Amino acid sequence: MVAAFGTFLAALSACGAAGRGHGSPAPGGRAGRSGTAGHVPHGIQNVGARLQRRIPADSRQVVAVYGDDKDSADSTVVLYAKRGAVWQRMRSWPAHNGKKGWTTDHREGDRRSPVGVFTLSDAGGVLRDPGARLPYTQTPSFAAPRSWAKSHWHDFDYVIAIDYNRVKGSPPNDPTRPEGEAKGGSIWLHMDHGSGTSGCVSMSRAAMEYLLRSLDPDRHPVVVMGDRADLMS
Repeated sequence: MVAAFGTFLAALSACGAAGRGHGSPAPGGRAGRSGTAGHVPHGIQNVGARLQRRIPADSRQVVAVYGDDKDSADSTVVLYAKRGAVWQRMRSWPAHNGKKGWTTDHREGDRRSPVGVFTLSDAGGVLRDPGARLPYTQTPSFAAPRSWAKSHWHDFDYVIAIDYNRVKGSPPNDPTRPEGEAKGGSIWLHMDHGSGTSGCVSMSRAAMEYLLRSLDPDRHPVVVMGDRADLMS
């Protein structure tokens, strides 16, 4: 019973939980872009040296989240794969981040997404495993409470945990927060409801399925995320 209650609390504190209010929908015309868009020989495009150095040497997959602005909920997600010494841009999608934008000092309830480089080690969701390479936990406990707006009910059908203030190797909805509750947690990649989140990054179902089938633990995937100014600082 205690474990089940903890899992329920984790779902409530997940980034979609603050979807009780609604942000503005994504501007029209922000269609997903697919296919190879070029090669980046000296690192991840539009990411400065400070964050480039934080990408582990053995990482060969990077999910880059480019926030439109410090205070914007709109962003673009790009998947890169390393081929030899060259980073190749594989696919990109429109996305949303925290309703109030980005922060380098994320706190519980600030409705901003944390800037930084974080590993990606676990996945899960309400729906059956679509062929994920990361360890995948399917359980109804991911479901958003039906007291939320209906547009948010499917936010957690697919989830990829961002390893911010969590225990790697555990299901994404494990409520344990090693750095304390004040630092927030349950920061995920998950399905989009058309507006900003409480700190997660959200994308279309097709984008989530592609990432779940592509991210390979043997390639040590990480996410590099932030607004464009912080990413370049």
